Amino acid sequence: MSELRQQSDNRINPSARRKARQLALQALYQWHMAQANVSDIEAQFRTDNDFDKIDGEYFSELLLNIPKLLDEVDGGIEPLLDRGLDELDPIERAILRIGAYELLHRHDVPYRVVINEGIELAKRFGASESHRYVNGILDKMAAKVRSPEVKSHRKP
Repeated sequence: MSELRQQSDNRINPSARRKARQLALQALYQWHMAQANVSDIEAQFRTDNDFDKIDGEYFSELLLNIPKLLDEVDGGIEPLLDRGLDELDPIERAILRIGAYELLHRHDVPYRVVINEGIELAKRFGASESHRYVNGILDKMAAKVRSPEVKSHRKP
């Protein structure tokens, strides 16, 4: 594993992980809009981007697993929405799918990090107030699927 992707104490470099999420968001957007094959999109992104400072394994995991587990991921999001999933902006939808996947399958990533990263993606790539919507949905989902972790961090 690259030194840029890993810190000296064996933790993943947060900057490399954040960049992986950003590229995964863009790739998932492309997958949704173009209905292209995710393997082809992954190959294109790896050719077009410098992966020296990106957690490439995490990028691939998100890009390949979210479409594969789409029913489960969307099933975690849909009950929390105030409208249909298909009515969401494609960027918001992709951000929520990344966050939902992480909450459901990456228990090594603290729920607060998942929510914060979703907010940051929405601020950078989404509409002006989309970060508030993403925050609310991911917070509700975290309380539902990671209840013990959330309760341990909230004051009574």
